[in-house]
Amino acid sequence: QDKGRKMTEFWLISAPGEKTCQQTWEKLHAATTKHNNLSTNSKFNIPDLKVGTLDVLVGLSDELAKLDAFVESVVKKVAQYMADVLEDSKDKVQENLLANGGLLEQQWEAEHKFYSSSLDTVPFLFIFKGVNQIDNDLKARASAYNNLKGNLQNLERKNAGSLLTRSLADIVKKEDFVLDSEYLVTLLVIVPKLNYNDWVKQYETLAEMVVPRSSNVLFEDQDSYLCNVTLFRKAVDDFKHKAREFKFMVRDFQYNEEEMKADKEEMNRLSTDKKKQFGPLVRWLKVNFSEAFIAWIHVKALRVFVESVLRYGLPVNFQAMLLQPNKKTMKKLREVLYDLYKHLDSSAAAIIDATMDIPGLNLSQQEYYPYVYYKIDCNLLEFK
Repeated sequence: QDKGRKMTEFWLISAPGEKTCQQTWEKLHAATTKHNNLSTNSKFNIPDLKVGTLDVLVGLSDELAKLDAFVESVVKKVAQYMADVLEDSKDKVQENLLANGGLLEQQWEAEHKFYSSSLDTVPFLFIFKGVNQIDNDLKARASAYNNLKGNLQNLERKNAGSLLTRSLADIVKKEDFVLDSEYLVTLLVIVPKLNYNDWVKQYETLAEMVVPRSSNVLFEDQDSYLCNVTLFRKAVDDFKHKAREFKFMVRDFQYNEEEMKADKEEMNRLSTDKKKQFGPLVRWLKVNFSEAFIAWIHVKALRVFVESVLRYGLPVNFQAMLLQPNKKTMKKLREVLYDLYKHLDSSAAAIIDATMDIPGLNLSQQEYYPYVYYKIDCNLLEFK
């Protein structure tokens, strides 16, 4: 079901309490559900935090904006790396990250209890340290896993590709060669399929001292055959030179059982290691995505609190609400919200006239609306 799988954006907004905050909530809910369902709404309860001075709040507002950008970048990195690790099953990324938007609300509800009641002691450092740790761990884990994956891919490339370059460990056998002979040597020759009849007719006469009927086809790919041929060592240079004229390529190859065995073992080892690391890595990504995401929602909640106090003043009296807009009616939802809250603009205008710079009203950085608004963009976590 497309709808279930797609993650979308959420709008975290706040408006001043009317007679009660419940009334603010009911008014918004009625307005957005009256014209079809413009959005799915839920209350977003933020605990009452003790407010320091206005200066402290302005400072906090700036700090939170930076923290928000940092935490968001880590959330995206973890999600992106999950998509990389799951390779062929990118559609599973969504279910491995978040079941649905409802989680947003539940995660916040479950998690916001650790706040002390004073805003000055809100654990910025706690959030930053935790998310920074995830960022560093991700770098280390990704580097180790990518290394392994890269080495395995290099080996796989060696085992594929054209007969001129690919590894022959899986193709040739001991009995295809004359080994340990003082005089004789077996060469491997790549013969284009189009020229195979020429090969059969001519290989015995390309040089002196070629052992008659010593050539067999050992392997073929789309275009060529891999053939062996045995001849006297001293005729090798002559044979190679002559073969090239007929487009028969002698491959530089020494039969060495130990080396080929080591190659195979290395490939098995890397492949096993990759499988072993895959499960724990995906689990780590799931857990830490959730941790980073929760931290991100904390930061958004704190930003809503600080901006609401800066805009609507004291005592603290506002209702925060989480809206999930319907994709098709976003424009209409904006209009409804504007009608509901445009009366707040007169007070906003008065504040703007004051010389003090209020971060929430920094128009260049953020879209401005008469209500406090933050977007939580989960589309960032969609991978094609």
